[in-house]
Amino acid sequence: MRKLIISTVATFALANVAAVAEYVYGGQWRRDFDEISGVAVSPVDGNVYVVDQDLHCVKYFTPNGSFLRKWGEAGEGDGQFYHPEHVAVASSGRVYVVDAGNDRIQYFTPTGSFVGEWGDDGTGPGKFRWPSGVAIAPNGRVYVTEYRNNRVQYFTSSGSFLGSWGEVGSGPGQFNYPDGVAVNSTGKVYVAEYGNHRVQYFSLKGSYRDQWGSEGPGEAEFVNPMGIAVAPVGSVFVADSGNHRIQCFTSTGSFLDSWGTKGYQKGEFNRPRDVALTKSGDRFYVGDTGNKRIQYYKYTEPAVLPTSLGRIRVLFE
Repeated sequence: MRKLIISTVATFALANVAAVAEYVYGGQWRRDFDEISGVAVSPVDGNVYVVDQDLHCVKYFTPNGSFLRKWGEAGEGDGQFYHPEHVAVASSGRVYVVDAGNDRIQYFTPTGSFVGEWGDDGTGPGKFRWPSGVAIAPNGRVYVTEYRNNRVQYFTSSGSFLGSWGEVGSGPGQFNYPDGVAVNSTGKVYVAEYGNHRVQYFSLKGSYRDQWGSEGPGEAEFVNPMGIAVAPVGSVFVADSGNHRIQCFTSTGSFLDSWGTKGYQKGEFNRPRDVALTKSGDRFYVGDTGNKRIQYYKYTEPAVLPTSLGRIRVLFE
C-alpha cells in the first residue's frame, strides 16, 4: 500500500535539511453509516465527529473509533436536521453543523446539547441556500460556503453576520458549487469547488489570493473536489472525490503527493467526501463515503535528508 509523504523543514547549525514524514494506514471503522458527508476532529480531546447526511444525524467517536454518542433525526426543530453536510469543531469544543436542507447552521456542546442556530432560506446577508462547508478561523469566526448562492459568508461564533464574497462563475473569486472550506493559522481561507474542479484561497475578508487545479486525473487536477483541511505545518489536503483519492499541496498550491484509488481495500476509497486532521497533525481521517467507513492514518517520525534551498523554496513558498 502506498504511503502519503509530506515534507517539512528543520535547520541544524548552517545546514538546511528536509525531513520526509509519512502518514501510514492506522485503521478504519464502520458504525452503521449511510452517507458520510462531513468529518471533524475536536481540538480539545481528539474525538471524531461524523455527519451522516441521509440518516440526518451526527455521531462521534474516540480517536480509534469507539462509539460515544449520536444526536439528530429528520426534522426542522432544534437539534434536528435535514440532509446535513459538513461539521467543524471550535477550540472551545463547540460543534457547528451545516443543516443544509433547513438552510441554517446549528451549534452544540461537545456532547450534542443544542446551543443555538442561525439562518433561513434566502439570498441576503445571513441567509442560505443549501449551505455546504463550515470552518472555524483561529479568531473564532465561522466561515460557511453555499452551493446555491455560490458564495462564502462569515460570522461571529454566535452567528452575527460579518461579510461575504462570491458569485456564480469560473473567474477568480467566483464559484460553481463551493463545497469544503478551511482556514489556516496565517489567515488563508481555502475553498474547494465541486463544479469548477479547483481550489481557491483568500484573505480572511475575502480578498482573492490565488487558485490551482483543473478537471482531470493528473497531479493537481480534480474531479469534483469536496472536503478540504489544513495541517499545522501548512499543507492542504483535498478530498478529490471523483478521482477516489486524497491530494496534498503546500499552502500556495504546489503539489506534494496523492494516494488512493477506487476500491474497498485498506488505503483505497470510493467517493471520499471529507478530510480532517488532529490539532497536532498526528492523525488524519477520511470520510470514505462510498465504502461507508472512516479510515485514519498516523504520522510517522521523519528521516533527515540533505537538500538544497531551491528544493525548500519549492515545498514551502
